[in-house]
Amino acid sequence: MPQPRWLPYLLIAPSVAFLAAFFLVPLGQTILLSFDGGQGFSLANYARMAGDLNFPTALRNTFALVIVVIPLQVGLALVMGLMLQKMTRGRELVLWIWTIPLGVSDLAAGLVWLAILQDSGYLNTLLFQFGLISGPTAYLNSETPIALFFAVVLAEVWRATAIVLIILVAGIQLIPKEFGEAADIFGASPWTKFRKITLPLLKPSLQSALILRTVLAFEVFAVVYALGGRNFPIIVGEAYTWQNENQNYGVAAAYAVLVMAISLAATVIYLKALRVDPEAQA
Repeated sequence: MPQPRWLPYLLIAPSVAFLAAFFLVPLGQTILLSFDGGQGFSLANYARMAGDLNFPTALRNTFALVIVVIPLQVGLALVMGLMLQKMTRGRELVLWIWTIPLGVSDLAAGLVWLAILQDSGYLNTLLFQFGLISGPTAYLNSETPIALFFAVVLAEVWRATAIVLIILVAGIQLIPKEFGEAADIFGASPWTKFRKITLPLLKPSLQSALILRTVLAFEVFAVVYALGGRNFPIIVGEAYTWQNENQNYGVAAAYAVLVMAISLAATVIYLKALRVDPEAQA
């Protein structure tokens, strides 16, 4: 008996309704709010955002984090995924250990690294016991911006590399073993197999991982707020400040729209740079 043509639409209707109610409607309201200057359509909120003293610094810090963190996470996840592929025993246990940070919230991860890196934290205590420092060393204040930046990078790499790892492990497992065996017969080196077989066939997984992780990296907040607070301005942090401290929802919405625009632009770049040919992948 043939299925009714409307059945697929009926099946996806709950998901569409959910997205419309909890994503599209708030998104539209945020965009409209960002252009609401109090007397109709206006760019006043965007002008005020651009004139904010912390705006250039927040923009620079956010992009610096993305530029440093994303390549580190993708590189680490790729190495870790290939290591798992070579393991014959204990693979599931190692993967489970590596993905433990996924069960830790952003704020909790920031507090963990705060306990390690603050003046009276575990790192200073350990260094003092070994006689490497004579007293507490500050890493997380405005006078040590480079140390604070790398502390945030370290926390983000620890917290979110597992997201990329899971996507790449799934992609690696889909690569037919026959390709590698054929390359071994022809005497291909490990680097050649990685460059000519693994990397091209991982392109769909890399594309998905880069898009997801980049979008989330532009939205980073809790880890940065826990470690540096206002000492390390970022775009989402400024949106939080304008909404909760300054009670200016229009400028906060402008920051939110800016994050969305940057994320969409990054997505388009990844889709074009890592274009996947469905026929070549089949």
